Amino acid sequence: MSCCGQAATAGAQLLGPPSADEVILASRDLGDGLRQSDLSVPGIHCAHCIGAIESAFKHVTGVEAARVNLSSKRVAVKWRGAAAPPIIETLRDLGYDAHLFTPEERSDPELARLIRAMAVAGFCSMNIMLLSVSVWSGAEPDTRQAFHWISAGLALPALVYSGRIFFLSAWSALKRGRTNMDVPISIGVLLAFGLSLYDTIIGGAHAYFDAAVSLIFFLLIGRVLDHLMREKARSAVQGLVRLTPRGATVIHADGARDYLPAQAIEPEMLLQVTPGERILVDGVVETGQSDIDCSLATGETQPQKVAAGDKLRSGMLNLTGALTLRAQSSVANSFLAEMTQLMEAAENSRGHYRRVADRAASYYAPVVHSLALLTLVGWLIATGDWYRSISIAIAVLIITCPCALGLAVPIVQAVAARRLFESGIMVKDGAALERLAEIDQVAFDKTGTLTLGRPRLVNEATIDKRALNIAAALAQQSNHPLCRALSLHDDGRTHVATDFTEVPGSGIEARIDGRLYRLGRSAWAGGGDKDATVLCEDGKPVASFIFEDDLRPGAKEAVAEVRALGATPLILSGDARPIVRRLADGLGIEEAMGAMLPKEKTDYVAGLGKALMVGDGLNDAPALARAYASMAPASAADIGRNAADFVFLHGSLTAVPFAMRIAREAKKLVGQNFALAIFYNVLALPFAMAGYVTPLLAALAMSASSIVVVANALRLRGRAT
Repeated sequence: MSCCGQAATAGAQLLGPPSADEVILASRDLGDGLRQSDLSVPGIHCAHCIGAIESAFKHVTGVEAARVNLSSKRVAVKWRGAAAPPIIETLRDLGYDAHLFTPEERSDPELARLIRAMAVAGFCSMNIMLLSVSVWSGAEPDTRQAFHWISAGLALPALVYSGRIFFLSAWSALKRGRTNMDVPISIGVLLAFGLSLYDTIIGGAHAYFDAAVSLIFFLLIGRVLDHLMREKARSAVQGLVRLTPRGATVIHADGARDYLPAQAIEPEMLLQVTPGERILVDGVVETGQSDIDCSLATGETQPQKVAAGDKLRSGMLNLTGALTLRAQSSVANSFLAEMTQLMEAAENSRGHYRRVADRAASYYAPVVHSLALLTLVGWLIATGDWYRSISIAIAVLIITCPCALGLAVPIVQAVAARRLFESGIMVKDGAALERLAEIDQVAFDKTGTLTLGRPRLVNEATIDKRALNIAAALAQQSNHPLCRALSLHDDGRTHVATDFTEVPGSGIEARIDGRLYRLGRSAWAGGGDKDATVLCEDGKPVASFIFEDDLRPGAKEAVAEVRALGATPLILSGDARPIVRRLADGLGIEEAMGAMLPKEKTDYVAGLGKALMVGDGLNDAPALARAYASMAPASAADIGRNAADFVFLHGSLTAVPFAMRIAREAKKLVGQNFALAIFYNVLALPFAMAGYVTPLLAALAMSASSIVVVANALRLRGRAT
């Protein structure tokens, strides 16, 4: 059903291939000299397409990696160098036309082309069937012959117009010394038409133009349904793209206002945001007050009041008042763009099951062609009836198409990614879904994860005012939650800090009035081995700070649900051991480690095996990267969020067990899809080789198998609520 159709769509032809300079200009800078070019390749349809493209780019100088997204028909190429490698040329050599991918692509010219071809094939096949009724009813020889020729005349436009979708794809592959899934389909259709035309020329009693044209018709029905169902599965990505405004009103220094397209918006521009507008890029409110719908970014359904100084993320909706916003990002680097990229990455995984499916599909062509040839020769030897032998061989070619096997994994991952997105969970690495399904332990960080990360200083009355003021001055230089809490206690006195240094997991160091101050973990700062946060002056402790924090919403429920799923919850934290122990006792967690340095936490996670690490801070990033699977809240530090496999947008920690349930359900559905695809081929092949399946029935069965696999994957949308 969903096979390699490599002819370019009308939309791609209109856009035309970009030049090397255009590829460079449109590429994204990933840092460290690495760039990424995103191209839309409408001819991508199946695992064979993915394998051919990714394998070809492995041999292109300058290309670091290439990934193909089957659902979005997008190729992401990462490359280095002053000049762009021959990306477009490589795709063209493979038989694929390409153009630069843009978020504004919302139309689907390929679907329209498929529907037109299906309509022509359907019209012709129905009329041929009407003529066939008269032939089967015992028409006179002359009438029968006339009807056969009329049927041939009706079959020809269907063959040329509708069948070209398969023929062009097959020819494109064959002339480059390759094969694809459209090759056996094309052979089957042409042989069926050729046999019928031969019977008509020699005045035979029967001709099967209806079978040949109906074969095309049902194959196109299957392809259209597959296309629609895949679009339905990945509609979350399209929904995110549609939320991006096309531009914004820029306020210039002289007060003049211009409406600029989205791609022209740059950091530090001042933007006007009127009620009813979505925020285009991340930024800070300069002037104005309003109520903001933050549900897309945080999952919170209640509007939030904002004023000057508040940060806003792209995708948020301004509800009531006019605002001026100082842009802090471009559209390409905004929160909404990051979420879109995460969704697309989720559909593009290369986990264990996906590799198995791709490898099995790669064996398809040689195995099936050999079986079809064996069937043809066997039936010729057994019966001497070349007509029947060719018909049976055609059925074998068509019925064994492994489209269902190729769809078994990616369609489930696309649906799972959408299901998670609808619940406020973004998947950064699609292959992590497989790993998450195997989790048997969940390691939680404390501050900012199990708690809200908004600690309060509770012993202010016992601290020397000068020491508290110096600690607050130091704390203003850091984003650590404890530092943010301390910075609120600045009494306005000026302390100029120099030689500032922050050591993740330990604390901060700076000089004030010639003295060396350390604020942080007691053992590091110089306050001894006790578990406390201290301020030390020239190595001597001058103040000790005690903090309290509130539990994150859903923390107790999340821990209970994790345990109900058969996984063991534990706490790994850099906070003082007594504080961590009290929290663990309150949550019913037996294993709780406190006062851990980043390296200790990383090594501990690495030794846990199949564990999920949930953390948010700078010091959690190494552990998140090292863990078997990892998750972070959207409020996490950038480096922590980037290191995590999953990012949850809302405040509740119940996102953790929910994602685990979805991952486990997805694993079950992948297994079911594999079983369905294998059972279909094991059952269908012997029947086809034994001569019990006509080419028309083969087309119906092949299309039905793929639709069943996609429909089974869509059941995940209603699971794990």
